[in-house]
Amino acid sequence: MEFTYNKNVEIIDEIEISVSSPHGSSISNLSMPLTYFDLQWLRVKHTYNMQRLFFYTYTHSLHHFTHTLIPSLKSSLSTTLHYFYPFVSTLILPPPPQKPYIQFTQGNTVSFTVAQCDDDFQRVISHRAKDVRLLHPFAPRLLATRMLPDGTHVSSLLAVQVTLFPNKGFCIGVTFNHVVADGMAFHHFMKSWASICLSKGIIENQNFLRPSFDRTCIEDPYELESRTLKQWRNLSSNNESLENPADNIYKDKVRSTFVLKSIHIERLKQYFSNNKLQYSSFVVTCSFAWTCLIKSLRNSEVSDDQLCCLCFVADCRNRFGQVSVSKTYFGNCITAVFPMITKKELTGHDGLIFAAKSIVNCIKGLETNGASREMDKWVTITDEQSCGSSIFITVAGSPKLDAYKTDFGWGCPKKTEVIHIDLSSTISLSDCKDDQGGIEIGLVLKKGEMDVFTQHFEHGLKLL
Repeated sequence: MEFTYNKNVEIIDEIEISVSSPHGSSISNLSMPLTYFDLQWLRVKHTYNMQRLFFYTYTHSLHHFTHTLIPSLKSSLSTTLHYFYPFVSTLILPPPPQKPYIQFTQGNTVSFTVAQCDDDFQRVISHRAKDVRLLHPFAPRLLATRMLPDGTHVSSLLAVQVTLFPNKGFCIGVTFNHVVADGMAFHHFMKSWASICLSKGIIENQNFLRPSFDRTCIEDPYELESRTLKQWRNLSSNNESLENPADNIYKDKVRSTFVLKSIHIERLKQYFSNNKLQYSSFVVTCSFAWTCLIKSLRNSEVSDDQLCCLCFVADCRNRFGQVSVSKTYFGNCITAVFPMITKKELTGHDGLIFAAKSIVNCIKGLETNGASREMDKWVTITDEQSCGSSIFITVAGSPKLDAYKTDFGWGCPKKTEVIHIDLSSTISLSDCKDDQGGIEIGLVLKKGEMDVFTQHFEHGLKLL
């Protein structure tokens, strides 16, 4: 295993990308309200940004990189921002009683950093365990929040960095504030940018799905907006900013990627089928990873009867009953669900079955109750402790987002990584680049715990 981290990244240029409006059209100054789905991300205990890396093969020199690839990425990003203008807007947090909102002003820009790295490209994109800090230099930071004289806070929402590994590959790193978009909206943006880049900006020649910004379709029968605003105002003075965490938070942490191949997933489904249960790939993957993870954690102080929680989010675009929400809706439209069972049940002989049933029951609750009712439950949970859980694990990403289908013209990614899982007890899920129907599991643990997880994961596969 490799436990050195990357200090070999050199910044070449720092650019500001503005909106390029096709056909002479332009966007007027405008503001966008935040729904309770967006506001929810203001009130979380720890505030940190979403970070995603996309690595591509690129066997060209620095000169080719700066004179060919970078101009193409810059031009296509500028055009894409015309359609996804919230990413080039600012988040405005005024003093109460005013509400937060997103503001687009002509002349707004997105930070675009160009860098190069002389590290081993294959080492960086490998699945094997490595110091979590190895990947941090490839993820850009958002511009620092400004405070106006009246106490209003103004924050940027998107930053991009492109890093060259000369004659080997390059990385597109993106950081964004979760308040502006969920995973589906973000990946819609990324695939649109990639598609515009691939077609050299000729949008008419492609099946381009424009984002929808219609907020009127979001119902609020439980007064979730006012309740969420009240909670945020009460909690905001105590929120801990983890945008630039101390280095010791990463001490002894390593990152690994584990792959459940399609054949493994089918065998897991067969295991459940033998027990008269029919579950999806998502359910069986989460169940398998959850049981392995709980067995690997050093939590001897947690008794067997303590509850373990696996928090994951579910898309709500098709869960408003008679109200139709566009699949291209841009913003946040997800709610969290919280399956919980005891440590003893998870780590016992039938742990997989207990885990899967708990997850499925929560999904059925969402299908029965609808998006607003499930969101009402989430709003009542102000932090991990209010769940009543001693071991709280979250799931980031989804195989359905198809991260490996983000092709800018240099082929599909060789690797994608979710960086922000470094800061919490989180696993990431993604589609698999080498196996249709397989799922990649990203994980960050202390070195000793990762060793134990690997043992349980590999042993579990052999038993299938």
